[in-house]
Amino acid sequence: MHNVPYRHFLKDVLICSLGAYGGPEAHFGVFLDHLVSKKHYLSEEELVELLALTSILPGPTSTQTITAVGYRMGGPLLAFLTLLVWALPPVLVMTTLSFLYQFLKDHQISEDILRFIGPMAVGFIFLAAFRIGRKVLTDGLTIALFLFGALTTYFIRSPWIFPTVLLMGGAVSILSSNEKNLFNRITIRAPYRYLVLFALFALGTLLLSLITHNLLVTLFEAFYRYGYLVFGGGQVVVPVMIAELVETRAYMTNEEFLTGYGLVQGLPGPMFSFSAYAGGMAARGEGAFIQVLASLLSGVGIFLPGTLLIFFIYPVWEELKRIQAVKVSLKGINAVAGGLITAAAILLLQKSGITGEHLTVVGLTIVVLATKKIPAPLVVLAVLVAGIVF
Repeated sequence: MHNVPYRHFLKDVLICSLGAYGGPEAHFGVFLDHLVSKKHYLSEEELVELLALTSILPGPTSTQTITAVGYRMGGPLLAFLTLLVWALPPVLVMTTLSFLYQFLKDHQISEDILRFIGPMAVGFIFLAAFRIGRKVLTDGLTIALFLFGALTTYFIRSPWIFPTVLLMGGAVSILSSNEKNLFNRITIRAPYRYLVLFALFALGTLLLSLITHNLLVTLFEAFYRYGYLVFGGGQVVVPVMIAELVETRAYMTNEEFLTGYGLVQGLPGPMFSFSAYAGGMAARGEGAFIQVLASLLSGVGIFLPGTLLIFFIYPVWEELKRIQAVKVSLKGINAVAGGLITAAAILLLQKSGITGEHLTVVGLTIVVLATKKIPAPLVVLAVLVAGIVF
């Protein structure tokens, strides 16, 4: 624990939130620059170690990393306040944007002005798949697991398939490892109350959802589940959300989903704030109050499991690092996740229509983002303007 005044630290967290564009890798750069180089809250090695820890855990990587820094600086309370300051601004913006289609309809503005946002979002997802692939494809096994993840989730569009293939990736990685003593014994004195809470929320909301069929409960359960099924960042949750929210439950169309995903690229902070838009869209027609409530519950739902896991694991991280199997399984999990995102990008492109116009927008988005000359928010703005002009 460090004796830094809460308000100073939280001000720095807000600076990080407002400057963090472009997914976990880019967020890590912001943390490195501000929290390590400028403020010296922790060393570069300690930040890399926290990133390794949060990569092992399901949930939003960059959110868990900055929450863990908060825990390190001031225990559970500061960790919770850190999460709020980091995630709340984009969640509130995405809640507002869930009313966008209704606003256009009420004011008789053509939805056509948003038509390039979807193909642009596909460009973002393709680039994410390429970057993750480049990082995780290191040998024949990872390439095989990548293809297995992509093909399986391309052809089987059911929510249960995603955790199954991720766990299989981890298991294959452990079984094919030549390392000795994978399951070395360690003793842990952990704050198990957080793990119990984690399990109670998972089982309790699932049962409540099945019994009541209440929309708010169902949404909270779904987003809570996404929060503990996903390893990495917001890109990895996209295939899981599309399968359930668009294809199975038909809460919104493919275009509406992609518009929200495209708009979140223009916002700083965690990509998981997209959940507030998706939850709000699912509750359209239930009245403005219920829609706002659905947005906020979806936002809380997706961030909660990862936060509870950080509260449970961070105090015993030093011991857990000694379990070799935990590190080894990540290689397979990450390779499969790369395949999932690639399949999602291909499916989304097919659904939004493979036209010359769409392919041009996808291609231009990838090129512009890959050169890193123009920041993501300006790309989103340019695409909106193009929709209005053309």
